[in-house]
Amino acid sequence: MVERLFDRLLPRSGSNGGAQLSLGTLLEANGFDPEQHEQIRSDLKAGRVGLGQNRLPASTQVEDVRPDDVVDARAGLTPLLREEGLALIADGAVAVVTLAAGAGSRWTQGAGVVKALHPFAKLGGGHRSFLEVHLAKNRRVASLCGTAVPHVITTSHLTQSAIVSWLGAHARASAGVPVHVSPGRAIGLRTVPMERDLRFAWEETSHQILDEQAQKVRQSLEAALIHWARLAGEGSDYSDNLPEQCLHPVGHWYEVPNLLRNGVLRRLLADGPGLQALMLHNIDTVGADLDPALLAHHLRSGACLTFEVIPRRVEDRGGGLARVNGRVRLVEGLALPREDQEFELSYYNSMTTWIHIDRLLAAFGLIRGDLDDEARVTAAVRELAARLPTYITLKDVKKRWGHGQEDVFPVSQFEKLWSDMTALADVDARFVVVPHLRGQQLKEQAQLDGWLRDGSAAHVEARCVFAD
Repeated sequence: MVERLFDRLLPRSGSNGGAQLSLGTLLEANGFDPEQHEQIRSDLKAGRVGLGQNRLPASTQVEDVRPDDVVDARAGLTPLLREEGLALIADGAVAVVTLAAGAGSRWTQGAGVVKALHPFAKLGGGHRSFLEVHLAKNRRVASLCGTAVPHVITTSHLTQSAIVSWLGAHARASAGVPVHVSPGRAIGLRTVPMERDLRFAWEETSHQILDEQAQKVRQSLEAALIHWARLAGEGSDYSDNLPEQCLHPVGHWYEVPNLLRNGVLRRLLADGPGLQALMLHNIDTVGADLDPALLAHHLRSGACLTFEVIPRRVEDRGGGLARVNGRVRLVEGLALPREDQEFELSYYNSMTTWIHIDRLLAAFGLIRGDLDDEARVTAAVRELAARLPTYITLKDVKKRWGHGQEDVFPVSQFEKLWSDMTALADVDARFVVVPHLRGQQLKEQAQLDGWLRDGSAAHVEARCVFAD
């Protein structure tokens, strides 16, 4: 009776063969690249990538940017640029891309949700989700210009079905907005960690010192996990678990190449041959909208990418804009040689990026006509990805054995980040400083109180036209 009770409360996982079959199906359906996976595994085993290699060399010179390295748009750009931008929008020169592939674990302190669909604040007379706010901002700009602006929503295997279902059930929220869902075409397979990465995480990073007995227990656990990694095979595929626990997202850099691989960009260009630019932004950058002056400024500059940055505040963590060995670029916090260098940087990356489509395709070695060639596009994405840094992280995953028993194992996963495009010498990247109200990101629910009080919520609400 007790055994049956536990089986109902905590069902046992299926057989290993079934899990492997389901895992293979998921990998194939979500664009797993075995060639890239083997290359990263080879680099991991050879020590070319790893926790210790995430950082730039200690000899790297990291300095704050100079005033002439950025364009300051906090006070607004010229009326002439605004009029030019409105005309460009009316002519169909731009589309909006909202990154909504994340599960928002930081937003919920660990729980798995689709952050894009979370009703986070009361705006316009109702509780609105992040996605609903971005669609409402699109609707307002479209009404100013008298034309509909295409809106792309990127997803992943974690968010695709939920977002598609929400759009189907809330058609009024997207009324007047041509919505295109961009399904993920990149997924990673976790691996058994390397012993050196485990030791780096435990010995080279700061930890609280426990009392003598608790410290012994911790060291015994660390020794047991190292022994497990050796037995399982360092760098081997982690597949001895439920399929969802073996997969991992591969970083937001891939959300732009996904537009090339899944055909969304090709359809956008077929529907609107005059399309020149994309405005890409994160789902939680709720203050960002399709600013006509910034669009005109970007296209006038001739740059491939224009990144929006904001003045850094104490709570802004994760890198920023810097001069790295003389080159102005965005640098991630985990890549800085020293953690304290982050606090010397004046500007923080808001992730909002203006993209010149043809110049971005040129960075991939492509032109518009190549988007019909799936093999060529896949090879181009793989080639450019190989030029970007690969960051290795450790993630704790649960392995449930049944009857209420479970273990937690550390596994390795990799990611590539969009901001590292600024490190490529052949990609012309520019930077514009925007007001904090526009670039602030809502990463944690604890920020909402200040966000409501400092005028940020009113700023967002004034830029929305809700359908109801």
